Amino acid sequence: MADVSPKAIAAARRELGIPDERIPRHVAIIMDGNGRWARQRGLPRVAGHVEGAKVVRVIVTEAARLGLDALTLYSFSIENWSRPKEEVASLMHLYAEYLVRERQTCIDHNVKLRHLGVRDGLPASVLEELDESVRVTASNTGMTLCLALNYGGRAEILAAVQAIARRVKAGELLAEAIDERVMDESLFTAGLPDPDLVIRTSGEFRLSNYLLWQSSYAEFYASGVFWPDFSPGHLHEAIVAFSQRNRRFGGVEDAKR
Repeated sequence: MADVSPKAIAAARRELGIPDERIPRHVAIIMDGNGRWARQRGLPRVAGHVEGAKVVRVIVTEAARLGLDALTLYSFSIENWSRPKEEVASLMHLYAEYLVRERQTCIDHNVKLRHLGVRDGLPASVLEELDESVRVTASNTGMTLCLALNYGGRAEILAAVQAIARRVKAGELLAEAIDERVMDESLFTAGLPDPDLVIRTSGEFRLSNYLLWQSSYAEFYASGVFWPDFSPGHLHEAIVAFSQRNRRFGGVEDAKR
């Protein structure tokens, strides 16, 4: 069990040699490459998902040790329902198992669990364990772990727009008052900082319908390793690379530099 006290977090950050203001508050990861990892080893795709689930604990623990405000993991997209039924069934079983197995890990590391996505379509067994994990970690005050499960960025934006339209129709909100703050508050991620850093494993360079609104000014980092091989060292590399970026948010660099 990692020490996530303020003193331990400060020590962990010193190991990276990065000032606190250069540490991302919110890291979002597209966990890609489980199937290819398995195929390279002559194993069924589900074996890659099993190994990938083991890595989740390691990365969540390390992110908590570094004192991140939030870590969001792209676990299952709305589009993933088109995969073979056997693979989807295995994934849902794994999610239910993971939520039970890692519940104590979240408690031990002061991690608050949050679901990003659509509940409709998820099996009752997954929803039951998801709700229980959210409930028992609700009072935790450390890192927020968001599982983007049955999630799609376009679907999230459409749902937000529909919710805002209902408020306008009900007379609760003027159309002229709709701004970015209203949109932010209507998304699944309401109350969370936008991702500073988006990491995708397996060497791909796609957002794949992930946090489209929230990642407008995020820094993107592509790791060449498959998710089952992703380690705390790879996470450190991504954070160090992030710390060296010049984030201008649409502006220009100081001409004096």
